[in-house]
Amino acid sequence: MTGDPLQRLTPIVRLAPAKLNLTLAVVGRRADGFHELHSVAVPLALADRLSLAPVAGGTDTLHASGHDAGPTETNLVLRAIAAARAAIGRGADTVALAARLEKRIPVSAGLGGGSSDAAAALDAALDAWRADATLLDKVAIAARLGSDVPFFLAGGPALIEGRGERVTALPRLDGPAPGVLLVTPGVAVSTAATFLAFAGGGAASPAAAGATRLTSAHLAGEWRAGLGSADLLTRAGVLAVANDLAAATELIAPGVVALRRALTRLIGRPVGQSGSGPSLWALYPSQDEAEAAAEAVRVAHADGRLAIPGSRPPSIVATTIVGRDGTAGGSRPAREEAVEP
Repeated sequence: MTGDPLQRLTPIVRLAPAKLNLTLAVVGRRADGFHELHSVAVPLALADRLSLAPVAGGTDTLHASGHDAGPTETNLVLRAIAAARAAIGRGADTVALAARLEKRIPVSAGLGGGSSDAAAALDAALDAWRADATLLDKVAIAARLGSDVPFFLAGGPALIEGRGERVTALPRLDGPAPGVLLVTPGVAVSTAATFLAFAGGGAASPAAAGATRLTSAHLAGEWRAGLGSADLLTRAGVLAVANDLAAATELIAPGVVALRRALTRLIGRPVGQSGSGPSLWALYPSQDEAEAAAEAVRVAHADGRLAIPGSRPPSIVATTIVGRDGTAGGSRPAREEAVEP
């Protein structure tokens, strides 16, 4: 390649979607210390926005806005750019990049926001440098960045196994995009801390853990066979209890179980937990219905009928599940509102 890279490169923009775990079974402990997982997960229309542009000076930079993205020096966006550069070899074409990250996904919430940002940064950096990504093992690079990162390279619903590095793409749902209500208390829950609590006595009973594994395997099989969005909604009650980390999350963030029960009574629908929590979810036939539920939750919280734990305002979001092409039945951008306690 010839010419000044700073003149040749143009800004690259990526959306980094949130992840919803519909099932999460912890099926064992690996020799490397990680836990073996079996999870069916889907991307959501709720997404962070990442842009990369060339910058002079030789140092990658990051400016973040919205939800607190944490210290810049530990942000996965910069780590992903560095990993991409190392994979293709430092040279004249791997110019420094200025990253701008608009955080709409709550952090430490079980929604995979940081991992999604990393996957977006990895893909965008390779695109910005016009690297031949076919010569790289992007999944291996992603797995080194974090267990959740490979999922976001699948670009749609997927079965997650191993510690997260084995990702099998699933077809898009048949039918209109299901709406999703997300309620995230204003408490941060570290995935590492949740797994420590799980290992230290916060595990589900053997019978419950076995049931979660069977539910997850059954859902994956149905999805491969051509699951419809209406079929997914009818399974919401079973899926809402198919998370082996829920008990451990309660040890880290007391009050989540009480919120889950109160939310179930308020909206009259099954309520599940995504990932290591504390985000809670409920499924609806459409985003409009999810938005109506979100408004009801906001009102109930404002007038004191629904207590939501945490030292910062909760996030109450109406969004949709998206498919492999970025849509599912005409989904549109999520609407989000943080509500003062």
